[in-house]
Amino acid sequence: MAAVPSLRADAAPRNTLPVSTATTAGGAADSGEVVPRRAGLVLAALIVSALVCNINLAVANVALPDIGRALGSTQTQLTLVAVGCTLGLAMSVLYLGAVGDRYGRKMLLLTGLGLTIPASAVSAWAPTTEVLVAGRIFTGIAAGMAYPTTLALITALWGEGPKRVRAIALWSAVSAGGAVVGPVLAGLLLEDFWWGSVFLIAVPLAVIGFVLVLLAVPAHVNESTKAVDHFGGILSVVMIAALVLGIGIISAPGKLTAALILIAIAAVVIIVFAWHELRAKNPIYDLHYARRRLFWVPAVAGMIIFGSLVGSMFVGQQFLQNVLGYSTLDAGTAILPAAVGMVLVAPLSARLVVRIGSRDTMLLGYAFILPAFIVMLVTWGEGTSYAWVGLGYLLVGIGAGLALTPAARSLTGSVPVTRVGMASGTADLQRDLGGSIMQALLGTLLTIGYATAFTSQIDASPAADQVSEATQSALTQSYSSAATLAERYPEYSEQIINAARESFVDGANWAYAAGGIAVIVGAIVVALVYPGLKGEKALISEYDAADTAVDGAARATPSTAGG
Repeated sequence: MAAVPSLRADAAPRNTLPVSTATTAGGAADSGEVVPRRAGLVLAALIVSALVCNINLAVANVALPDIGRALGSTQTQLTLVAVGCTLGLAMSVLYLGAVGDRYGRKMLLLTGLGLTIPASAVSAWAPTTEVLVAGRIFTGIAAGMAYPTTLALITALWGEGPKRVRAIALWSAVSAGGAVVGPVLAGLLLEDFWWGSVFLIAVPLAVIGFVLVLLAVPAHVNESTKAVDHFGGILSVVMIAALVLGIGIISAPGKLTAALILIAIAAVVIIVFAWHELRAKNPIYDLHYARRRLFWVPAVAGMIIFGSLVGSMFVGQQFLQNVLGYSTLDAGTAILPAAVGMVLVAPLSARLVVRIGSRDTMLLGYAFILPAFIVMLVTWGEGTSYAWVGLGYLLVGIGAGLALTPAARSLTGSVPVTRVGMASGTADLQRDLGGSIMQALLGTLLTIGYATAFTSQIDASPAADQVSEATQSALTQSYSSAATLAERYPEYSEQIINAARESFVDGANWAYAAGGIAVIVGAIVVALVYPGLKGEKALISEYDAADTAVDGAARATPSTAGG
């Protein structure tokens, strides 16, 4: 296969780090693999920093009912609270990743951790819903500075090899586990404290992470010297903000038109962004790298994997509370098997990537996620025991833990280290876009399936002609709407709640089936397009040679091009 000719002039060899090679306990060199000094402490600092961002993303949902009562929020406002942190992170990661590549990744990470503290305080003590939404977006932007930078630093500081794969595996498992642990901690706090306390959970970790990064993480390793494409960065902010917000509110009552307008705006800006990036001298998102198989395939695969995790928790949390009657704390605790599964398989995932390759490891992850949706579809219903609930979450956690490591490793390993901010930003977008898309898809199908099932029950009832249009609308809108109506008419309460639970299970089954289909599609793409272990190694070598050749040509002929 010929070398790719259209790479950019800032490409650089991947392993030119001014750090020591790894050594064994006896002091012998371990295959000359490059790692940073005090590697364990450096990795701990980066993992703690990533955990800060992931916990902040996950804590709001548990507190939404309390926030609505305390601040008098509308459903649309609560939706914005729920997606605010994700929105801030998603819209900023590409731009801020490029800024870190150019001006200093350590500096950007420290700035993000530092800003997390005032952003959390604004959210915790927000006097109005509008201020709370602003605080959540502020928190997301701080995470956009910190989270992609942690993966970029791992890739810049660890040379290609098993130790980098293991570092990425631990980073991926622990940081993703934060999304599961966050709701549990939030539920515990809400037992005794006010709703704002959930937004302070990550503050102690942010302080610890700041100190560890300041003391342990090297600065200015393999960073770019090229100007930042600020216009492309601004386009990326608008593009992703419109897309994430549009997807996030698409299932909110009365917001379909606004959601479609936002998605249409995003589509137009995507076209402009692609046109600009193909012509920019130093693009913020180099599409010549993005079209590589080892880049775009794991990007798509990761979106489906993250989306499966987020979507299953989104539907499952409602199922546990509405159908099985779990408390908020119990529902949050119920998803812990997913976190346990992710953390336990992280070391195995790292070994498998080295032994059998990224493709087969990702497929093995899919092989666990698909049965998870089957368990949810077949066994989750009224009266389901927790054993089946825990099994479903455990399977999806194991699958995500297996598949996320090769996806992140492939993304960051397929580009020069000077452009790793682009790859780590894409890894973050896997979570945000994948989660938003799957949550919107599964949420919409849940809503449609619930309404269809409840309508069928009403039509089959002997008293169907006595149900007014307004009453039917309230019953079929959502489970919470039906529950509110049941409180107003206690004489019919048991009938309404039983029908609502049965209808919710039917709607949830629509969502689980769609999740399973998405997993099958993702597995087919990976199996057919991504190469096996030998082909993967050959492509990595080819990319490295092509990038090194371009870098050599750029050094021989200095460029005066700006950004």
